[in-house]
Amino acid sequence: MDKQTGDNMFNGTALLKGCGAALMLIIIVSCAHQMAEQDNATSSSSKESLDELLAQVKKNQNVQEAPNKTREAQLRERNSQRAIKRPSIQAQESLASPIVIAGSRHYHTSYPVVPNHPATRESYQAIEPSKVTRVTDQPVSTFSIDVDTGSYANVRRFLNSGSLPNSNAVRLEEMVNYFDYNYQMPADLARPFSINTGLIRTPWNNQTHLMRVAIKGWQQQVQNIPPMNLVFLVDVSGSMQSEDKLPLVVRSLKMLTKHLDENDRVAIVVYSGQSGLVLDSTPGNQKAKIVAALRNLRAGGSTNGEAGIELAYQIAKDNYIKDGVNRVMLATDGDFNVGISNRDELVKLIESKRDQGIYLNTLGFGTGNYNDYLMEQLADNGNGQYAYIDTIFEAKKVLVDEIASTMQTIAKDVKIQVEFNPQVVHEYRLLGYENRLLNEEDFNNDKVDAGEIGAGHTVTALYEVSLATDQFKRLGERRYQHQKVPQSTSSLTNPTDEIAWIKFRYKAPSENTSQEISQVLKIDSLKTEPPQVQDLYFAAAVAGFAQKLKSDKYLGDFDFDDIQKIASLNKNFDPYGRKAEFIQLVDKAKTLYLEQTD
Repeated sequence: MDKQTGDNMFNGTALLKGCGAALMLIIIVSCAHQMAEQDNATSSSSKESLDELLAQVKKNQNVQEAPNKTREAQLRERNSQRAIKRPSIQAQESLASPIVIAGSRHYHTSYPVVPNHPATRESYQAIEPSKVTRVTDQPVSTFSIDVDTGSYANVRRFLNSGSLPNSNAVRLEEMVNYFDYNYQMPADLARPFSINTGLIRTPWNNQTHLMRVAIKGWQQQVQNIPPMNLVFLVDVSGSMQSEDKLPLVVRSLKMLTKHLDENDRVAIVVYSGQSGLVLDSTPGNQKAKIVAALRNLRAGGSTNGEAGIELAYQIAKDNYIKDGVNRVMLATDGDFNVGISNRDELVKLIESKRDQGIYLNTLGFGTGNYNDYLMEQLADNGNGQYAYIDTIFEAKKVLVDEIASTMQTIAKDVKIQVEFNPQVVHEYRLLGYENRLLNEEDFNNDKVDAGEIGAGHTVTALYEVSLATDQFKRLGERRYQHQKVPQSTSSLTNPTDEIAWIKFRYKAPSENTSQEISQVLKIDSLKTEPPQVQDLYFAAAVAGFAQKLKSDKYLGDFDFDDIQKIASLNKNFDPYGRKAEFIQLVDKAKTLYLEQTD
């Protein structure tokens, strides 16, 4: 073999070390041809060299394939982990199935769970807006109250980050109930909440009316809140590492701790792959000890929520305060992937604990993998409340400013039933509460669970109604339907002067038998301005905003400018600037909407 051929072989070998397998084979073939042409006599030697090169190729190829296989294995492992965290489509559909065990909230409409965006793993319950109902078809509307506010704060998070929210993240009733309204306060706990009604022309359709059905819970001074037995159940799994998760959880719970005293108790339970007791039940005035335990929390591992919930409830039970506030405060992104991760099973676990007099509040944190649907359902079935904490200021609102309503339940299983008078009302549409709807017979059934109301809470429900005398009707008249409907069991002397009969059913916190109160909305309400009319208009603006974000077909030409104008004219008393912030959010949504439609 001559020098040139040897040089070619040397250079080819050097190139092989840095090139892909295909390129190396090309170089080898080229070298082989050169060797064959230059010296057939050296074929034996060249063959040996070629064999060496092929061995080198195989060696290099194996070296290159090994890391590729490692990467493939890593991807399979990562996808396997994601499959654990995120159910399959079939599993998601099963998660959406209504719960049918006795005493649960078996809302008769169920919807699938959907991810927010392909780039994220956020989960929301897909909900279709309520439809227009003809009164002669269904004169009675029944639903559970809702005091959750998580949807509003979550929508704010989307808008402040520069994106429009997923429509399923928008729950109209939680948007409206985020705000406090100046409704009349009940005199005492003998009747734990007052009833507030009113009618105005619908802002987005002046040919219909907007009917308010609202309650205001009795409230006492913060210093008179009963002693609290709290268990902070904190998710310290690997998904909680970002600043808007565990660090914000710690800041939020430290803020709450500052407002506890020697009559209160706090324990801290954490969970990731395994669960543990970080701080046994400690008097609330030992703030340094509680804060030190919070500061030492670190995130890492998978998420075994089931074990953490079990331990937290056991600690709460061991330190139960009779006639006090006994609550588990769950702080997490909702990304359960070890132990029970099926929503229905987790809900059943929570339901089994609430009868012990220990309620569950859920505090949602973070983005990207947030499970809004699970957080809402756990709180609802644990007789607690759901809030989303996007900032330290929201933590202050929920855990400090509204501590009485967050912690102290004044009535449970609160249901509302509205019977419309078909001689006065042609059709109606309940705004929101789609996943709170109950069957008519559920109203009188004390086994059917419903929502709780805390001290000072306001709950507002809005109906858009068309009167029988109105020219505008979404549902036309029927030729063959008999319009006169038999009078209901209520003792009516002149039913044509009544719009609706509104009933509320509730239980005292320690009772299992419901009480009922009712009120009639008279047609005279159309002639006078309702009490707290500015509150009603502001609530209408918020309801309009929620519908706009959901691209509701009933809004017509009602746009962001109309919402801003109504809210600005009726923001009224706003000591914390929350109504002013709402107006800014409307402006942000308008900007993002225009950007999207350009």
